[in-house]
Amino acid sequence: MSLFITSLNSGSNGNCYYVGNDQEAILVDVGISCRETEKRMVRLGLSMQKVKAIFVSHEHSDHIRGIPVLAKKYQLPVYITPGTLMHLNGIDDRLIHHLKGFEIVNIGSLEVTSFPKIHDASEPHSFIVSCNDVKVGVFTDLGIVCDQLIRYFSQCHAAFLEANYDDDMLDKGGYPYYLKQRIRGGKGHLSNKQALGLFTTHRPPHMTHLLLSHLSKNNNDPKLVEDLFTNCADGINIIVASRHEETPVYYISNSVVQHEPLGQLGLNF
Repeated sequence: MSLFITSLNSGSNGNCYYVGNDQEAILVDVGISCRETEKRMVRLGLSMQKVKAIFVSHEHSDHIRGIPVLAKKYQLPVYITPGTLMHLNGIDDRLIHHLKGFEIVNIGSLEVTSFPKIHDASEPHSFIVSCNDVKVGVFTDLGIVCDQLIRYFSQCHAAFLEANYDDDMLDKGGYPYYLKQRIRGGKGHLSNKQALGLFTTHRPPHMTHLLLSHLSKNNNDPKLVEDLFTNCADGINIIVASRHEETPVYYISNSVVQHEPLGQLGLNF
């Protein structure tokens, strides 16, 4: 069974990532409104009825803003660490499921594994979603490339990977010194250079899609990032996830390399 993935939004103004199969799906973070989440899924031909759970990476507002309303409206279980939950109000206790690192959560035929990441939040986690032998990673808001990130990235057929800032643009930009240090200080975000190093050194031979995510509005440029990774892609489909709109839906398989997005193929599901 294959997986379908899309970024509904990616950036400091809101993050929401969809991973699913023909039967069920999950959302990783909902940092945009319930209404905007619904609108974008409709445009893609995706059904909210297939979404069975929300997984929360950490408590920053651009990752949790839309969760209380969406979870209540669709009665979705919310998988969240106790430390993260302390910063999120408005969710019915009956919908809360405590998340533990490295434990597999089964959502129908999907298997979701979380693992701790380094970021300036209470108990931040990244995720890898599996269905049969197909694996998709959601790796954003990363202070450094740690051993666990390398381990899971090297298993993926596709991944959402943070490429937050260009070093020169950050250095020459107008952010105050303390904020620049927060971004690149080991608990903030991955630079283009760091993300590219992970990609070129540890990508597995079966990877087909890389969605570059959480780009900074002020310290990065989508064309720069796309060119940087495309030059090293060696056939892997490189997509830059937008902070303004959803990406097409991409089909991820362990046997068929398909680079055209489903939206361009006219498929709805």
